[in-house]
Amino acid sequence: MPWHMAIYEYHEEKHGCLHIFGGKKILKIKICGLTRLEDIACVNRLMPDYIGFVFWPGSRRYVSAEQAARLKAALSPRIRAVGVFVDAPAEEIVGLLREGVIDMAQLHGEEPEEDLRRIRELTGKPVIRAVKVRCRRDVEAWQGSAADYLLFDSGMGSGQTFDWSLLDGVNRPYFLAGGLGQDNLEQVLARVRPYGVDLSSSLETDGYKDPEKIRRVTELVRNAKI
Repeated sequence: MPWHMAIYEYHEEKHGCLHIFGGKKILKIKICGLTRLEDIACVNRLMPDYIGFVFWPGSRRYVSAEQAARLKAALSPRIRAVGVFVDAPAEEIVGLLREGVIDMAQLHGEEPEEDLRRIRELTGKPVIRAVKVRCRRDVEAWQGSAADYLLFDSGMGSGQTFDWSLLDGVNRPYFLAGGLGQDNLEQVLARVRPYGVDLSSSLETDGYKDPEKIRRVTELVRNAKI
């Protein structure tokens, strides 16, 4: 069995993720940047696989640990909460994971691999390494990362796409982010085969998550043929 297929099965058993069912690859969906209880009520109805809380103060979608704890308390236990960090102290991330405020960590800064390994060793929880893609070297540089998943993006919260052909040959599980939405998801999935898609900006109206946009894109992903 190829190593990356073994990883999918490992995550299904250890972390409750279903990626292959009856020989069919199931695309995961992550809705990032939730800030309100209304957002939680929406995702509880639509059941994406993951949601994201942004702990970087530079983001307009920033939530404090206290806000995130309130939101997580209302979240369906079937949806996994991912904490998004930019160069936060490893101790802060470990604390949120141990307290159950988040179920996974997503690192967007210059965090060394040593921090990533430490977070995993101290919590036993999965870690996503976000990679800003500008050229093929950016993709290749992180293929040996200790992260459970990579996330390829054009820049945190930029809402811009990048050249998806740069992902050709990636043979480990990854999330795809950056300007994804209802208008281009079918085109994306005809070109690349991610483990999951990560959406945020395209699901907003006037700066807030729009339940109808979330519904439409969730249906599209669930019906995707990959």
